[in-house]
Amino acid sequence: MLDSNAKWQDIVQKLDSLGESYVLVTLLGVRGSAPRDSGTKMVVTNNAFFATIGGGHLEYKAISIARDLITSSNQDQHIEHFPLGASLGQCCGGSVSLLFEKFLASKINIQLFGAGHVGRALALILAELPCRLHWVDSREDMFPKVISDNTTTYVSEYPFEEVEMMPQNSYYIVMTHNHQLDLEICTKVLKKADFAFLGLIGSDTKWARFQSKLKQSLKRLDKNEAEALIQRIICPVGLSAIPGKLPMEVAVSIAGQLIAFYQSQESMENAESRPRIQGLSWPELSVLSKNLLVQE
Repeated sequence: MLDSNAKWQDIVQKLDSLGESYVLVTLLGVRGSAPRDSGTKMVVTNNAFFATIGGGHLEYKAISIARDLITSSNQDQHIEHFPLGASLGQCCGGSVSLLFEKFLASKINIQLFGAGHVGRALALILAELPCRLHWVDSREDMFPKVISDNTTTYVSEYPFEEVEMMPQNSYYIVMTHNHQLDLEICTKVLKKADFAFLGLIGSDTKWARFQSKLKQSLKRLDKNEAEALIQRIICPVGLSAIPGKLPMEVAVSIAGQLIAFYQSQESMENAESRPRIQGLSWPELSVLSKNLLVQE
């Protein structure tokens, strides 16, 4: 829960740790009479705002612009100028310039099932990564008393039902204390079919048994479609190049695999978003060069 009376710096830090989108609005310049001085800031999210740049119609307009910016896909910064008397009907009579800076939420949502030794070790590492961690277990006493700001714990009698709350392209790590529960969670994720990553802790024997049971669970799907979904499960989860059986060793292995995966995804997205420059072929360039020489 965010404190509406907190300083804007504390609000920004909290929103960053929670992985929520927001816009930082700064009073960039003031001419004449204005309700606040240059440098005053407020923070705007999709459903709340914190601190103030003076209230009134100016603040109302700023909140509206900030929320439009959050949903915009082609702008990260925006500067707008406001004559306070003429356009906003405020009695100050001066003019102000506002800087809007957008900070997007983390796109990496991880749902971790299991608060055993490895789960707790993994949660410690994920606390330091740019992600939002949704940590699920049926045993309340298994969670540590202190958790990171980027983590929310869920005590659920039926952990597999928590899959429904996750957004598209989420990451799932399954390591509960019960094999049947692991199977139910994996089945739920596969049926939802919108995951980016699904890792299952276990042995090769466990994985062979799970594949057979998952095929039965997905028999209503096309056979090839079901097989493709099942083969997207990574079991055993973790990097084989990082051996070890201690909880922290296993956790480091899993975290390393997650980092490699989401960085590769980001690299592909960045490559796809870059404009493609259509150049000249070598024959075309050769002809162009000769024509330029002739003209000279």
